[in-house]
Amino acid sequence: MRERTTIKDVAELAGVGVATVSRVLSGGSASPQTRERVLAAAAQLDYRPSALGRNLRKRRTGGIGLLVPDITDPFHSRVADGVLACAHSAGEPVIMGVTGDDPESESEVVGMLLEQGVDRVVAVPSGEAEPWAPAVRAGLTVVFAARRTAGYDEIPAVLADVRSGMRTAVEYLVGLGHRRIAYLGGRGQAEPVAAFRDTLTALNVPIDEELIVFGRATRDSAYAAASGLFQHRPDLTALIAGDNMLGEAAVLAANELDLRVPRDISLIMFDDVPWAELCAPPLTVVAPPARDIGYRATELVLRGGGRRTRAVRLPTELIVRGSCGPCR
Repeated sequence: MRERTTIKDVAELAGVGVATVSRVLSGGSASPQTRERVLAAAAQLDYRPSALGRNLRKRRTGGIGLLVPDITDPFHSRVADGVLACAHSAGEPVIMGVTGDDPESESEVVGMLLEQGVDRVVAVPSGEAEPWAPAVRAGLTVVFAARRTAGYDEIPAVLADVRSGMRTAVEYLVGLGHRRIAYLGGRGQAEPVAAFRDTLTALNVPIDEELIVFGRATRDSAYAAASGLFQHRPDLTALIAGDNMLGEAAVLAANELDLRVPRDISLIMFDDVPWAELCAPPLTVVAPPARDIGYRATELVLRGGGRRTRAVRLPTELIVRGSCGPCR
């Protein structure tokens, strides 16, 4: 028996992305040439979309789609655990897709969820707007978790209160006498960077743009960013890492460069993971409620997204351990 043709097969034959096929078949915008290639490929393969037609709403099969960048990441796995727990209590199946924080992969997963007739989606988005255009046009109920996507402020989101968490972390370090404080950030971290700058300004601490550094979403990139920061700015006395991967990179780079924590450098990490307590000394962290974020986002998507709800912010907690000390 011949396997059913998928939207990915059409995309490969037409030489376009899955998101483009979704857009064309759902009546969205595309150039005449692109539209012709997609429709010709669909006809050649006898592709019969299960959810991307004029009867899209009637053909939906229910269920919840879940998109996360990396299921092995402790933060995202706890978000997923919250989604699964809430969905299970509601008797809803969950279809999970891993995007790798890559917009093209995100587009493919969104297209596949549309094809399978999923009604609702909870997603930790990459931050790019284009992957979500087909889902919005198709009328899916979408709730973002942990992050937002520029251009889609109307989509509800459940977030950690990173501004409050950042303010608490910076105030704690400044209270210990630190003035040369670095921030090591990653993708989708515009809000904590703004909070970092705002808090320094409010505390009359000069902002040094050289101490605000970003790494890409890989361990090698995070390590290179942390190591480069420590080597090029030996005068810095404290660092705040924007997530657990960046925190891990900062710890490894400090050890490699024989920087003693907290005597030479004080460290704070956003996110609390088991290994943070096993460091020597244990890491001070700003702990976001990752599982609660996933659970609340699923509650919201099951209620239809909540027309008046645009952002639910859950409190973070500063957990003081041994990785911060008085400025040298």
